Order: sequence, then C-alpha cells, then structure tokens
Amino acid sequence: MISMTLAELAEVVGGSVHGPGDLVVSAPAYVDSRTPVAGGLFVAIVGERSDGHDHVADAHAVLGSRPTDRPTVVVADPVTALGRLARHVVDRLTAQGLTVLALTGSQGKTGTKDYLASVLSAVVGPEAVVATTANNNNELGVPLTALRATTHTRHLVLEMGARGVGHIAYLCGIAPPRISGVLNVGSAHIGEFGGREAIAQAKGEIVEALPAEGVAVLNADDALVAAMVPRTPARVLTFGSAGEVAWRDLELDELGRPSFTLSMGESDHRVVLLQTGAHQAANAAAAAAFAVAAGLEPADIARALGEARSASPWRMEVSERSDGLVVINDSYNANPESMRAALSALVAVGERSGRRTLAVLGEMRELGDEHEAGHRAVGSAAAELGVDVLVVVDDSVAPFAAGVDSTETEIVLTSGKEQAGAWLRQNAGPRDVVLVKASRGAALERIAEQLLASADVPDQPEENPT
Repeated sequence: MISMTLAELAEVVGGSVHGPGDLVVSAPAYVDSRTPVAGGLFVAIVGERSDGHDHVADAHAVLGSRPTDRPTVVVADPVTALGRLARHVVDRLTAQGLTVLALTGSQGKTGTKDYLASVLSAVVGPEAVVATTANNNNELGVPLTALRATTHTRHLVLEMGARGVGHIAYLCGIAPPRISGVLNVGSAHIGEFGGREAIAQAKGEIVEALPAEGVAVLNADDALVAAMVPRTPARVLTFGSAGEVAWRDLELDELGRPSFTLSMGESDHRVVLLQTGAHQAANAAAAAAFAVAAGLEPADIARALGEARSASPWRMEVSERSDGLVVINDSYNANPESMRAALSALVAVGERSGRRTLAVLGEMRELGDEHEAGHRAVGSAAAELGVDVLVVVDDSVAPFAAGVDSTETEIVLTSGKEQAGAWLRQNAGPRDVVLVKASRGAALERIAEQLLASADVPDQPEENPT
C-alpha cells in the first residue's frame, strides 16, 4: 500500500481522525483481527456475530464507524470507505504505469487467475504482480487486494464475483480495469440470480467498464459470453477452441494432466500443464489471452504456463498416498459445470492409470430452485462418464443418487463427512483414485486430508531381533 498519514487517509475517505493525524499507515488493510498487519489498517466491521471495534487491541490504526482505543479514522460506512481508499490508490498507481486486469465467470475464475498471475510473475517478476488470494473477490476482497499494490506493482490481477446485477459494476468502480474478461456463464449462484440470462447480464458489466483503449477478453465457445461484444467499447480478443487464442490436439497423461497446442496469432506452441483436468486447457488459454492483451510475447506465455503451479489450495489438488492411492481434492467450491469437469478428470485418470474411480460428492450450494435438478444432473453425469463408485456424503444431496441410471456405478449413501470418511478408509485402496468435491460450506477437504493420512503404518522392527 502507498504510505499515508491518518489525516491524508481521512481526507480521501471523507472521515474524521481520532488520534494522531500524523500517524503513518504503511502496510495493507485487513479485516481479521486475529492476523494483525504491522503498520497496517484494520477495517472494523460490525457483523452479525462480531463487532470489529471490540477487537482493535493489536491494531496499528483503525478504519471504523466509531472511535476506538486505537488511532481511528471514523466514517459512516467502513466498507464504502475502504472502496474509496482503494480507488484512490489504484488511480495514483495507474498514473505511474499500473495495469488492472479483471476477470469473472461462473467457474474457472481462480484457476485462470492463478495461471495469469504465474505468467505475469515469470515475465515481469513476482514483486511486480499482485493478485487475488483465497475468495477475496467481493466488495471487501477487491479493495483489500488492490491495497496490497505498491509503487513496484505493474500488474494488478483481480478476480471479481457477483451475487446480483450491479455488483461487478461496483467492483469495477473501485479498481477500473484496462483489460477484463468473462470466462463463461454457468449455473453458479443461479438461485440468487434467477436464471443464466441474469447471470450473463451481471458478468458482462466487467467489459462495459472498459475504456475504449482497453481490451475485452471473451470466450468464443460460450454463446452468452460471445454475445457481450456489443456491450464494450474496447477491442475484443477471443479465446476458446476456435478463438484468436485457441487450443487444439488435447492429450492427457496418466494423472489427467493436459498437453495441447496453443495458438496465439501466428504463433503455435506446445504446452504441458502441471494441473489435472482437460478443463485446465480452457483456463490456460483464457490466461494466455489476458497475457497477450497485456503485451507479453507468445513464447514467454507458453513457457510460463508449462511451469505454473496452483497457488490456491483444494482446487484439483492431486496427491498420492504412500501406498499408491491417488486423491483429487477439489473441495473448495462446486457447481454443476465444475462438478462435471472434475468428474471427467477423475475418469480420465482412472482410464489412463487402470484405477477404480470413486467420486465423493457433497452439496452444491446457492442453486435455489435448481437444487434437486442440479444434483440429479451431476449424478447422471457420473454414471454417463463411467464413475465406478459414487459416495453421497449426506441426505441433503440424495438427488445425486437419484440421478444415477446405470447399474455400472455403485452408490454408497452416507449420513455425513464422518461416515463417508470411515467408509473410504475401509474401502479405498492403492489401485483407486478418489475425487472429493463440494461447495466450500460443506468442508469436505477434511475427508481428503484424513484419507491421505490413513495409509497403513509400516511394520515396526522387533525390539530384540534374533
């Protein structure tokens, strides 16, 4: 963050200073009092269960809605003020050469963002790139990410999410992008939006926010995304199986890691990714399109993609237990489209390695009226793809089982994470591959962690060998 005194900060956000106005804030803002940032700005938010103003003891400075025992800038709404502060910092850094790149989509946002950040870091240096971490893609997360930028930052990579029309427009007002794009329009959060057309309307706000000299990166394979071209004044750059940045000749290895030819204009490069799943090719191509728009050379982009490792936990995270069992932990989030992609990756690994495939599936949340139909469709996809065993984690997702219309897929119904984990520890073995996937609230990562730790302990040597 750009260093500012409390008095300067108060002027930017329209607040009043309670404490020494010459106190300097020199580190990023944060909202979790359990992890204070030295020299940083604690944003005190009044939540349903906790009031941040009651947890300021370790804060260097506070942005809040009332005075505290620490130096505080008092405003009417700390969240709104945080956005104003971030916009001020972004504007100053943009004038010094910062480029804001923003992306959204129903699935693949984090994977694409991680690829893009890796490519940019490899070319311009990691100290010059700031990117979204965890799920910081909302009205709190976007400004917190933007405020991590410094005078050394050249690329600010932002993942933007939405729960309704107008949300992304608000986020773009905090950090106006010069390069932005939409990956896809699926059914994630359809319960909140009411339909895919409303989702498309909200996602397209990210390219409406571009200036005429900007670049809109759009998925040529998604009809709702391709239809956004008239909504932006910027130049359009497409990606996809037939886009201006395109992939072809896709192959998967024993662990489902894709290799493909990536075309960027007149330049073709063979790329071998380190992450599992055919869908990673689309994520990588989207990231490549953003990088092309940012002016990077195709050869550098292809090389960096081949070296990129996931920066986010529990997303197609492949691990092998000491006895040979393979676990794919994709428990960070889920919707029908990402479920099908993960199931396809599971089956690909099973086919290429000769392993039995087990899918451990928990609830997909925020589907609204589509809850039952969405879960049934995923169960149907599991059977269609040829998953050997479908482990249904609890009664809330019984429609998974109802969607299976094949006797070739064994169904295991469990009452919750504990029973599902116990069944796996007893029945999953060295020649199996297990996928664990659900929405974040289901917290299925614990099943994957316990399964990886449950291999038989090697025999111990006798105390007195003869």
